[in-house]
Amino acid sequence: MADTAPPLRKALRRKAPGLHFERALWEDGHQVVVGVDEVGKGAWAGPLTIGAVVVPRDRRVYKIRDSKMLTETEREALFERISGWCEAWSIGHATAEECDALGMSEAQRVAARRALDALGVEPARVLLDGKWDFVGGGVAQTIVKGDALSLSIAAASILAKVTRDRIMRDQATAFPGYDFAFNKGYPCPRHRAALQAYGPSTIHRRSWAWMDDLRWSGLPRRRPPDPQGTLFG
Repeated sequence: MADTAPPLRKALRRKAPGLHFERALWEDGHQVVVGVDEVGKGAWAGPLTIGAVVVPRDRRVYKIRDSKMLTETEREALFERISGWCEAWSIGHATAEECDALGMSEAQRVAARRALDALGVEPARVLLDGKWDFVGGGVAQTIVKGDALSLSIAAASILAKVTRDRIMRDQATAFPGYDFAFNKGYPCPRHRAALQAYGPSTIHRRSWAWMDDLRWSGLPRRRPPDPQGTLFG
């Protein structure tokens, strides 16, 4: 585990997630509480990634925040500290092809199952960021803005984000035209320009609406059902 982490920027010092939700579940007798968060849902390319974390009750790692509040350098510096501190942690992915074939809702369920199956412990309760329970089984508690409020979810968000970002930086070597090291597969003007020039790569999700706008005569757009409502139109 790294010995140091960067000083917190002033804007983040009063925004620490806590253990309020975890403690309430522990006090109710739920021994294994897992924080879960996802990244990559809105990306045009790469996997949908879900992190799962069990935090210890008696030790803290400070400076953990929602991954979206941190810079890439800050997240990378915290990754080893968090992964070494957790009682258990794991990552699950759904590939771009699975996102297309299954729809995003089912892809989330698949990635969540993979993350929880890889955790090595049986969850008594799961804390989820947002309003939608994509874990199922009657064990999940959804928390709006959970990645800013729950330490378990915030830790999961950092581990998931750093893992996925590393994957996309590696993919930048295989697909140099798309600038994945910079955009991590998310929408941006340079990414859109690359799609117009080269068409989609093998790790692009071809269900997105941008497939209809490409000037090249390539593969057709895929249109999977999505019971949570389409994200592609």
